[in-house]
Amino acid sequence: MSSHPFTCPVIQRIWGSPDAILLFFAGGAAEFAALKAVDWLLFTNSLPAGPIGRFFDTVRFAQRVFFGTPTQAAATIATINRVHRHVEAARDMPIPAWAYRDVLFLLIDYGERAHAIIYGPMPAAEQLAHFEAIVALGHAMHLRGLPTTYAAYQAQRHQQLLDDYAPSALMERLFASYGAAIGPWRYRLLRLIQASLLPAELRPVVGLRPNGLVDGVLRCYRYLPGGGNKLRWLHRLLLPRQVAQRVRTLAHVVGTR
Repeated sequence: MSSHPFTCPVIQRIWGSPDAILLFFAGGAAEFAALKAVDWLLFTNSLPAGPIGRFFDTVRFAQRVFFGTPTQAAATIATINRVHRHVEAARDMPIPAWAYRDVLFLLIDYGERAHAIIYGPMPAAEQLAHFEAIVALGHAMHLRGLPTTYAAYQAQRHQQLLDDYAPSALMERLFASYGAAIGPWRYRLLRLIQASLLPAELRPVVGLRPNGLVDGVLRCYRYLPGGGNKLRWLHRLLLPRQVAQRVRTLAHVVGTR
């Protein structure tokens, strides 16, 4: 299959892994909620009304980009851009450029974090390829102010984590919608994982402190058998039934390290 600039083997390894995708949900759920531009995410009410469905929609878009042909990827990106323009037109104001960058940086950061947990840290060459592919996606979405080097990304990500996130009533509303969607004990487990997964700058914003036991489990997780789908035997226990059924459809057979 022909390739395009916003895919590479390490991205397909991540986005073909149900475990990595669930970690993206865990990290992204907390980070989206704490974003100062969270009002944009809640404008259509589709996220708080159905956070699980919205999550799977996002994953489908990502997999079309990262696993599709160049034509399919371009069509998917055009659809995403069109949705954003419609929301901006409905509110009669542009989505802030910094909010777009925050979401793009989220893809880079949690891709690295998920890979480290499931497979081990990315080698330097894969880390750079991963960064360059996500930035290429950002350029295809016409985002402004993107970093040109990995070091510049690290500095920009750190500063935006300090500047662009804050607790709010909308954050609490979104957290409540997650709890209602997955149930109380699964929500407590989600919060424990988030406390270990989130960047240190975000933990006080969302009121989380890492748990030593969870930290230890995540450090050892890569040594378990099963590649990027180690939890498949526990999906029915750990996830609501309808979620477990949909997660099984997310796995792509890709090369493993």
